[in-house]
Amino acid sequence: MRWTCCLCTVGQVAEPVWGVTSLADEVYVLRPKGRDEVEVYDVITYRLLRCINVPKLRGCTDMTSCEHYRCVYIGDHIVQCIHRLDVQGSATRWAVNDKPAGLSVNAAHNLLVTCRLVRRIKEFSSHGDLLRELTLPGDVVNPWHAIQTHNGQLIVCHGDRDDAVHRVCKISVDGRDIVHSHGGQPGSDIGQYNVPVHLAVDENECIFVVDFNNRRVTLLSPTLDYVRQVVLPDQLKWRPDRLHLDIQRRRLYVTDNEWKSDKGRTGRVAVFSVSESRCFAPVVVVVITIVFLLLLLPRFY
Repeated sequence: MRWTCCLCTVGQVAEPVWGVTSLADEVYVLRPKGRDEVEVYDVITYRLLRCINVPKLRGCTDMTSCEHYRCVYIGDHIVQCIHRLDVQGSATRWAVNDKPAGLSVNAAHNLLVTCRLVRRIKEFSSHGDLLRELTLPGDVVNPWHAIQTHNGQLIVCHGDRDDAVHRVCKISVDGRDIVHSHGGQPGSDIGQYNVPVHLAVDENECIFVVDFNNRRVTLLSPTLDYVRQVVLPDQLKWRPDRLHLDIQRRRLYVTDNEWKSDKGRTGRVAVFSVSESRCFAPVVVVVITIVFLLLLLPRFY
């Protein structure tokens, strides 16, 4: 059985949601408001607890969190930097020297920054030291997001509107070779994508993939074999952009944004419940609530 429930409407603002993550007992939501861009909610009741202003944040791209360092990272494509917020709200930032797209944290508690236009993955320490930089294989065009498995391999989703190939790829530790891939020519059939833009991974290294134009989330095995669709178009109102999997609570957060003239105008976060099971066992996916429903207002930039 599937069911949907609108839990609450948050304020009178309607900016799209550029990122969602959780840290401790709170959910962080990123929106381009010009001030108080990060909204913090209770993870159980989804009650708004506070808003955080990120100094000099101009162009949001993604957000992720690190439990080890108890901080949140935000990508800024205009300033070309990473903003770091600790749980007390103190903010610092460092330069990426390329436009950041997707963000993730690896097992070493370092930040992986996907730089789409130059096809690079940059790994930073929690305080902004550049640890390494990988250039992806030449046929990995327009990479949106990368995550790292426990054995050091990278999972990368790539492909933009006019590209011939839209895939999820597993790439060797040194970044040179594609080990496995799923996808190919863009389309809507099983095994195809139309702009795969964001990833999440569970404790068994099963992979959730946001399929932007197909308005769905696909589940893959650790070897990138197709398992099933876990979020379908009729469970979303607009188009999905970002994912966050709270493994402890078995909740999958999916940003759902309305786009007009290639600009996000309105957004919300849909929360799904996923069962604690292996990829190939039945996965119970039920929309438990839809939160942060937003209304249309002009953008600040």
